[in-house]
Amino acid sequence: MSTTKSKAESGAATRQRLLEAAEQLFSEEGFDSVSVRDITERAGANVAAVNYHFNSREHLVEMVIERYINPVNDERLARLDALEKKSGSKAIPLEELLDAFIRPFATQVRKSELSEKMFYKLMGRCLGDRGGQLPKSVEQGFQLMLIRFKKAFAKALPTLDDEELLWRIHFTVGAMIHTMAHGETLNRFTQGESGSPPMEKTLSRFIQFSAAGLRQELPRGESRAKGPQEEFRF
Repeated sequence: MSTTKSKAESGAATRQRLLEAAEQLFSEEGFDSVSVRDITERAGANVAAVNYHFNSREHLVEMVIERYINPVNDERLARLDALEKKSGSKAIPLEELLDAFIRPFATQVRKSELSEKMFYKLMGRCLGDRGGQLPKSVEQGFQLMLIRFKKAFAKALPTLDDEELLWRIHFTVGAMIHTMAHGETLNRFTQGESGSPPMEKTLSRFIQFSAAGLRQELPRGESRAKGPQEEFRF
C-alpha cells in the first residue's frame, strides 16, 4: 500500500469518526451546546481536525443536517410519486398521504448508525433548533416537498383554503418534531404510564391524530387570526 493511499484512507476514517461523533453529541446536547473540542475528543482526533476536514464547525453542522434531512425528503417525494401514480386523477386518501409524509423517518432510522432514540432526537433537533436556519440544499428540498404535498393535501381536503391548510400542516409538523425530539419525556413524566410503544404503534397513533386535526371543519363565521406569525420548518 502506498504512503499516499494510506494517508487518504486514514483521513477518510478520521472524517467519518468526526461526523459520527458530531451526530451523537448534537443528538445528546443540541447544536449550540457542543464545541469543536467536544467533537474531536469524542472522535479521538486532533482539535484542528474539524477545520481540516470540514473547513469550519458550521460546515460540519450543515453536513450533519444534510445527511439526515435530505434522504427523508427524497423518500417522501418518492412515496408521493407512487401514490399519485396509483390514484391517477383521484384524491389520495388522507391517511395514505400522512403515511408518506411521516414514514420516511422510520425507514431512514434503519439506515443510520445511531440508535433509534438518538436518531429521532437528532432529527427533531435538525428541524427545531438553530432558529429554523437550514443549509441551502435542505431549504430547497423542503420548498419542493411542501409544494408537492400541499397540492396533494389540498385535493384530499377541498373545503380548506390555502392559508388554513398550510397552518394545519404546520401544526402537524410541530407535533411531529416534538414527538421525535422529546419522545421519552412523556414516559418519564408519567412514570411509565404512557408505555414505550414500538415505532409502528406511534406512527399509527400520530397519523390518526393528525388526520382528525386536518379534517376538522372551521366553525361557521370564525375569522382567521391576524398578526405576527413565526415560520416553522417542514
